[in-house]
Amino acid sequence: MASTADISRGMILKLDGSLYSVVDFGENKTARAAAKVWAKLKGVDNKRSIEKTWNSGENIFPVRVEKKAYQFLYKDESGYNLMNNETFEQIALAEEMIDAPQFLKDGGEIFVFINTETEQPIGAELPEKIVARITYCEPGVRGDTATRALKPASIDTGGSVNVPLFVEEGELIRINTKTGEYVERVKE
Repeated sequence: MASTADISRGMILKLDGSLYSVVDFGENKTARAAAKVWAKLKGVDNKRSIEKTWNSGENIFPVRVEKKAYQFLYKDESGYNLMNNETFEQIALAEEMIDAPQFLKDGGEIFVFINTETEQPIGAELPEKIVARITYCEPGVRGDTATRALKPASIDTGGSVNVPLFVEEGELIRINTKTGEYVERVKE
């Protein structure tokens, strides 16, 4: 059994039959009353975001989650089909279970979170940064490196990202999958 003192960012808690991930947390202390612990929670198996407050020392119910590496195979009507890199077992996940599916490449690595109590996948995320090739963007103009202006570019995964004006079609770029932003050009 865990208490509110054990709360940390990224922890998955079971509340009212649903699973929530801790986004942020803190403690409020007052001179007269007992300390309270608050947390901002994001739904793992639903799309709700809530705030919850407990009395300090109250029991919480964390869920043990394993993070396993999978490989993206293809997408069809059943969802995104993934293969476990160790057991070669295949699973299909719905699009809403994956963070940033627009950056998923055929054969690309993806991490699946599995609830150890039920052995069911509860979500998936891509590596923090990926490399993609620009398939289309407006041509750059000499001298465009001075400003921080951005232009839209299509990438080989089917998604789009805003890039600096000096980036050209056919170049490799690194993208932050958490924010969807351009990071840097990559040499081939």
